[in-house]
Amino acid sequence: MYVEKPSHWSSSPACLSFCTGKNKKRRGNMADYLVNLYDMDPSWSPEKLEEAGITIRRVLSPDKGKVMEFVRKYYEGGWESECEHAFSHDPITCYIAVQKGEIIGFSCFDATAKGYFGPIGIRPDEKGHGTGQALLRAALLGMREAGYGYAVIGWAEHAEGFYRKSLKKVFEIPDSQAENTIYRTLTIF
Repeated sequence: MYVEKPSHWSSSPACLSFCTGKNKKRRGNMADYLVNLYDMDPSWSPEKLEEAGITIRRVLSPDKGKVMEFVRKYYEGGWESECEHAFSHDPITCYIAVQKGEIIGFSCFDATAKGYFGPIGIRPDEKGHGTGQALLRAALLGMREAGYGYAVIGWAEHAEGFYRKSLKKVFEIPDSQAENTIYRTLTIF
């Protein structure tokens, strides 16, 4: 699942129960999205982040302990496993946002399955600085550099606004509810 910590997006009971995996009934409504990577502008620069002293970079293997600690601290479900899997690729398919020597967010690709973007997570108190958008773009550009023409953003209906705001075009994949996708076999929820 690709949502930031529930309190970061919404404190509604519906969001809290879904985001923590306690509401299996909602699972079937979550659509996958497709992003055309050919449309991405590789020269995009997050000036707002630079002013705030935030840098986005691909992680190195020595970063693994700190990245995994961050994921465990702020996120539940399968995110830890997915993020750890991103470290098995060469090059590593995980990016981090760093401010004053501390990780404040991460994003991955090829962590759930080949061609999939995510997970992505931002420390709750960092929302609104453009960090999520920058991490999204960094990973998607990494996918394009790896030879992908399109990226699947899986199980993302709950964050559709974020993806539509951050990207030129995001297309819902027809009939991509969880029971018809890679997520149909998940046992963690």
